[in-house]
Amino acid sequence: MPDLSFQDLLSRADDETLQDLVGPRAVAVLSALDERSTSPPELRRICLELHSPLELLRDKSSRSALLQFLPLRHAQELAQILSVDVERPLQSLVDLKIRKGSNSEDLLLEYFGLSPTAVNEAPGTIAPETISPQYGLFSHQRDALKRVLEHLRSQKPTVLLHMPTGAGKTRTAIHAVADSLQRHSPGIVLWLAYSEELCEQSTSDFANAWNLMGDRELEVYRFWGSNQVPSIDSIRDGFMVAGLSKLYQRALRDGDFIARLADRTSLVVLDEAHQATAPSYQYLLETILSRKSTTGLLGLTATPGRTWNDPEVDAELAKLFAKQKVTLTVAGYESPLDYLTEEGYLARTSITTLPYDGGKALTNKQIRDLAEALDLPAALLEDLAADTQRNLAIVSATENLARRHNRIIVFAATVSHAKLLATALRARNLRAAMVSGDTSTAERQRILGEYRNSDSKPFVLCNFGVLTTGFDAPLTSAVVIARPSKSLVLYSQMVGRATRGPLVGGNEHAEVLTIVDTRLPGFANMVDAFNNWEDVWNE
Repeated sequence: MPDLSFQDLLSRADDETLQDLVGPRAVAVLSALDERSTSPPELRRICLELHSPLELLRDKSSRSALLQFLPLRHAQELAQILSVDVERPLQSLVDLKIRKGSNSEDLLLEYFGLSPTAVNEAPGTIAPETISPQYGLFSHQRDALKRVLEHLRSQKPTVLLHMPTGAGKTRTAIHAVADSLQRHSPGIVLWLAYSEELCEQSTSDFANAWNLMGDRELEVYRFWGSNQVPSIDSIRDGFMVAGLSKLYQRALRDGDFIARLADRTSLVVLDEAHQATAPSYQYLLETILSRKSTTGLLGLTATPGRTWNDPEVDAELAKLFAKQKVTLTVAGYESPLDYLTEEGYLARTSITTLPYDGGKALTNKQIRDLAEALDLPAALLEDLAADTQRNLAIVSATENLARRHNRIIVFAATVSHAKLLATALRARNLRAAMVSGDTSTAERQRILGEYRNSDSKPFVLCNFGVLTTGFDAPLTSAVVIARPSKSLVLYSQMVGRATRGPLVGGNEHAEVLTIVDTRLPGFANMVDAFNNWEDVWNE
């Protein structure tokens, strides 16, 4: 503490000086209201409420008025510190000119116990203020968005955005959607997805973003499940999220609706775009994009291919997007997955396997079918689901994970398999539930809402066919892949349910347990899934 504080100095000032510091006109008004408000203690209080000590000492007039009340000893000390005449210290201090931001000013402020750092800005400037965006992007997302917008603003506005699961594809795409809506007014952005979860997620994300980034009021149209859109004549300006099957069926029976919707559409977004070569997608895209050449096409995917080893099928996808792909890249990293993990966007994931070599031997026909099919035949999956020893191994392994994880997803081989595993886990006193495509919307929402709850009691969610994409539950930190697949796309999506990192609301560490049926094909590497299709796009 200083020997003499600024408050001590101010307490020595006489009434006339205090009134000058507060202002004669203000004192007159205060006196008329209440004479007690012009007493010296009140004037000192008001003075410090109006002006900080720093401000009073920086101003030449108020500084000179106050320094004349220094006790002689303190005046001599300060005069010596400031290198002025110690024989006439009071007068020397009153007359001294001190430049703002100078060393002399720092010494003066320090003498009264005040920090000089708060006043060292250049005259007339205000210290920088950090403003945080409410729907901002990380640096890797901003870089990807910049490259996406270059394509969408070009003569051929078509591009596929390729980012790993958990890297923020949807958030990045929403910024591109906002850009399109702002450049085309009025106009429609049509977002296509094939599951209710994906539709709901994109609608919610857009609503949150437009509240912050939008430049006008517009409508959000929901066209999936039981939702219906109004007459095409009333659709002029807005964001439409449509379920693929629902819009496809509408297009088949009402070509005029799709044609008129296309005339109003400035951008089409394909969620999980590796599905885009399916006949339903192709029909819709050809119908919409053929109406005018300026309509943009943006695809989103973590896996820019449909198959593991069929280049012709995968080349169709690359052709659809004119081989224009923006892939997340980070300087200094061989794979962006390494960067995303190191920075905390993705969890540090331990991928382990549980080999199982039991089960019935494959027949010659099953071997032939397995070689020719894109994925495992349904009959073979049913055999796996009925294998008691395999199921015991899955239940035991899940119980073990539940000792370390509170939210676990099990990907079962069939619907009945998911029911069986959930039942067995409940019998073992674990909280477990099952969802599938057969689960009603209300029941599925109830179960998923309970699963997303942040309580600390372990919860195992067994499912078949509904949680690989579009399901946002960042607390999930472990998955059990009990459904073998030849699809690298599907494997990547299952792994991605657990890999959200701490920087985006997820976990530091995640575990992926893959049941490896040694007589069947399968995958166990996320980097393979990210890099597998590069040759197709670069030919």
